[in-house]
Amino acid sequence: MRTKCSNDVIVLNFPPRRYRPGAKPADTRYERNGNLRRLFSRSDRGPQIDALVRHTPRVWQVIATVILLGSVGCGKSEQPQARPPEVEVVQVKQKDVPIYKEWVGTLEGFVNAQIKPQVTGYLLRQTYKDGSFVRKDQLLFEIDPRTFHPVVSQTKGQLANAEQQLAQAEANQVKAQLDVNRYVPLAKEKAVTQQDLDNAVQANRAAQAAVRAAKAQIDAAKAQLDAAQLNLSFTKVVSLIDGIAGIAQAQIGDLVTPTSVLTTVSTVDPIKVYFPVSEQEYLNYIKENPDAAKRAAQEGQLGLELLLADGMLYSHKGTFSLADRQVDVKTGTLRLEGLFPNPGNILRPGQFARVRAVIKTRSGALLVPQRAVTELQGSYQVAVVGSDNKVSIRPVKVAERIGTEWIIDAGLKPGERVVAEGVQRVKAGMTVNPKPLKAMTEAKPAPTAKSEPR
Repeated sequence: MRTKCSNDVIVLNFPPRRYRPGAKPADTRYERNGNLRRLFSRSDRGPQIDALVRHTPRVWQVIATVILLGSVGCGKSEQPQARPPEVEVVQVKQKDVPIYKEWVGTLEGFVNAQIKPQVTGYLLRQTYKDGSFVRKDQLLFEIDPRTFHPVVSQTKGQLANAEQQLAQAEANQVKAQLDVNRYVPLAKEKAVTQQDLDNAVQANRAAQAAVRAAKAQIDAAKAQLDAAQLNLSFTKVVSLIDGIAGIAQAQIGDLVTPTSVLTTVSTVDPIKVYFPVSEQEYLNYIKENPDAAKRAAQEGQLGLELLLADGMLYSHKGTFSLADRQVDVKTGTLRLEGLFPNPGNILRPGQFARVRAVIKTRSGALLVPQRAVTELQGSYQVAVVGSDNKVSIRPVKVAERIGTEWIIDAGLKPGERVVAEGVQRVKAGMTVNPKPLKAMTEAKPAPTAKSEPR
């Protein structure tokens, strides 16, 4: 059975082989006018159709289904017109942009004091909490002082003995002086010989020398006593600066010596940051600033910014401090130092951070989002949407990256619209439905690290 369609009539052709050889196909015609109405008479049907109709009452349901499907399939379907794809666009901005240069830096304490004992002994106790803030002259460790008390007592005895010897020597010198005073007038009267006078004078001088020697022994004994008392005081290890004390490197009961490092105390407010610059960068800077006086004044006003490891911008700006005296022969870099205020001790020695500074300002720079720029084999291009909403692919020349945006040196004009979202779906000459970039309209300022007290 085949179905033929016309504007108002559906024709069912039954092949002759289904009925009798040589017979023409019998046509069953129906109108499509809402309700199907049969249009052929009994004379149009063949004997096989009559038998089929008499013995199969449901055949009309099958025929009606075939007619309905044929009418649906024969209807003319109109192809819906494709809508232009939606893309998100931004306008090319033009403004003055500061150009930053970044370097990788390492944080160091303003002062890093290694705490070492000055005497040998067994460590009795630790009096501070690891990682806490300590003050100058605060007790940190205590060493067993028992071996130092006898030395102090011994030196005190030596001092007392020296003082006794001094008293004896002074008494002898007084007697010798009296003898001299008595012999002088007697020698003038020839009551004593000159030899007796000379002997008295000589004895007086010897007594004076003995007094001086006794005084020297007292000084030596006092020095020994001071040393013994100082060694005894060294059994109490104190901090020499204000700062944060590190984890103790020695345990209670360890035998420590003057070479043992007990801990390290670091002053971290302000805190130093060391960052290397290449030799070429240094030479270019000298060429651009040949005047030493102006260069020094400019360096004093140079503001540094710190980007922490999590990408956050540190809330306090730093200043340039100094440049090292020499270039590292191994790396070919010159180490620079900056200082950053560190209230709350947020920054710690050993941290890695990126140091950046404004090296110049680009006037009237054109900016587009980085996502709008496509790189292809070393060349860059953007999709520009014209006033007729048609796309043109345009090569551009890019410059520095500023945050999430890119400076365009050539290829774009201010105010032009470029595709920022959906770049992969557009082609040259395609008509699009441009929408403002949501990410740009809803963008928030980048967070900065805030100082919080410990």
